[in-house]
Amino acid sequence: MKPRQRMLKKMFLQLPRILQLSRTGHATTVGLSRFLSCNRHCEIACRIACSLYSRLVTAEEADVGFSASCLTTAELQQHWRAVKQEFRSVKLLFDIPTTRIIDRKISKYVVYQVVAIRSGTYDCERVAIERRYSDFLHLHQELLRDFVEEMEDIVMPRKKMTGNFSEENIAERRVALRDYLTQLYSLRCVRKSQAFLAFFTHKELKSSYDLLRGGRFSRALEGLKNVLILQEKLSSHNPTLMVPTLCAILVCQRDLEDFDASFQTGRRALPTVRRYELRQYQGPLLEALIDLGYSLGLPVAHLQDELTRVQDSPNGQVSEMSLKELVVQEFV
Repeated sequence: MKPRQRMLKKMFLQLPRILQLSRTGHATTVGLSRFLSCNRHCEIACRIACSLYSRLVTAEEADVGFSASCLTTAELQQHWRAVKQEFRSVKLLFDIPTTRIIDRKISKYVVYQVVAIRSGTYDCERVAIERRYSDFLHLHQELLRDFVEEMEDIVMPRKKMTGNFSEENIAERRVALRDYLTQLYSLRCVRKSQAFLAFFTHKELKSSYDLLRGGRFSRALEGLKNVLILQEKLSSHNPTLMVPTLCAILVCQRDLEDFDASFQTGRRALPTVRRYELRQYQGPLLEALIDLGYSLGLPVAHLQDELTRVQDSPNGQVSEMSLKELVVQEFV
């Protein structure tokens, strides 16, 4: 059994005893905190324990007959599996299945089709982006500015002076660039960096927002949906990064008169906006949902109450722009 597995097993064997011996809220918190402090490096373990503790306290306060002492090993294991699945990070593999040569009057270059694939399960949502060697080089230079020590063992595939367009050299570089992305992703600091995410999404986002501002909503929507798939895979650590994209998708769907899909997209964005108090989007998003709800004949009283609370809140100003006005300012 690996050390990490032994530690998790030890925690769940001790957790019922900690909660049972410390019956008062303060004593329970102290006992649990002391235990977790000895395992601070295990983030998943801490989250599982905190989730379980929250479940116990909530149930006891509600007087539903649920107590820590009645938890069996089977119940602990079942809860462990559920919470571990909830917090399981997305693991990705990268592939460059194809390439093509762009031959123009003033330049000739190779573009590489890059695909990010979820590992451990069948990934039916595969979005391909195209990048030149110069895009990889720019990413490498950006990352070296912030992570020069962490990247000391990662080598960027070099550009050859001759033979860049031969099938053999293109195939060799395709494999090298695929392995390069895999090595970058293995570094936690790199895969969570803005530069790494921008490599996969910036060009497509800029193109989609340009189409949106030009009133070409169908094409903009197609591009934004592809970007959202990539963001779901690459930025699970920071869901706020998906809020602007979801809002832009809502605007496109609404202007295409797909009100139901637009309302569902807004509902998908709202929990993150609430949780992270994204006041820039909260008021405009609520207003858009209320208008869509009226169009669909849905009850929106709770949304109106929330909007009123947000507008009357002393914690900060709410954006006076509409959601569409807010969206079109992106990537100007």
